[in-house]
Amino acid sequence: MPALEVICSLIGWLCLYLLFCSTFSHRGPEWNCRLVTLTHGVIIVLLTAYVVFVDGPWPFTHAGTENTDLQIFALAVCLGYFFFDLGWCVCYRSEGPVMLAHHAASIVGILLALLMGVSGCETCGVIFGSEITNPLLQSRWFLRQLGLYDSLLGDAVDLLFILLFATVRVGLGTVMFYCELTSPRTLLIMKLGGVVMYLLAWVFMVDIARFGYKKTRAKYRKWMVNRELKETSEEKPVGHEE
Repeated sequence: MPALEVICSLIGWLCLYLLFCSTFSHRGPEWNCRLVTLTHGVIIVLLTAYVVFVDGPWPFTHAGTENTDLQIFALAVCLGYFFFDLGWCVCYRSEGPVMLAHHAASIVGILLALLMGVSGCETCGVIFGSEITNPLLQSRWFLRQLGLYDSLLGDAVDLLFILLFATVRVGLGTVMFYCELTSPRTLLIMKLGGVVMYLLAWVFMVDIARFGYKKTRAKYRKWMVNRELKETSEEKPVGHEE
């Protein structure tokens, strides 16, 4: 268990948060915490993408294999962040039970992979799929705070977020879940952890689908109203003959 790396990661994310707090002192704590979350999302997606697609091994075929040094480093960086973010969420009571359960399950899963020294490749794959939508989620929040959400940019962010979540986290996540369950090398406890993360992904997917439906319906109604107003304004008044 690389305890020192995890502690250094936790201290690093905490220091980054304090740096943002001093730099953006006119903003609230959530603004600065989300900046840390955005930074972590970008860094961990790039790091786990390299681990999964370049360094290897391939998680779809090597689930349950021994951890590599780079996998351990990526897991330690991510675990330190989740410790920081869970502590912040509990302190400020900013998240509901589902998100707290997601954070707790992520911490337990990463801890198990580090303690047992196996399943690092599929754990990094799950982290990649889970975090690839995170920068878009944070961008959506920042657009709201800046008053730019109700625009073409806000619609593009929402659309890309929904597509990525559905295709990567749920679509590829289903394949990853199947490979983990059928792998003879994966330990039972890691398979149970995979079940929890997969169920949580579907809970989020249902909420996202509802949001997408409501937003699409609202956009359609707004378009119909604008169309009717435009047609009304273009109508010429009919003259009366004396």
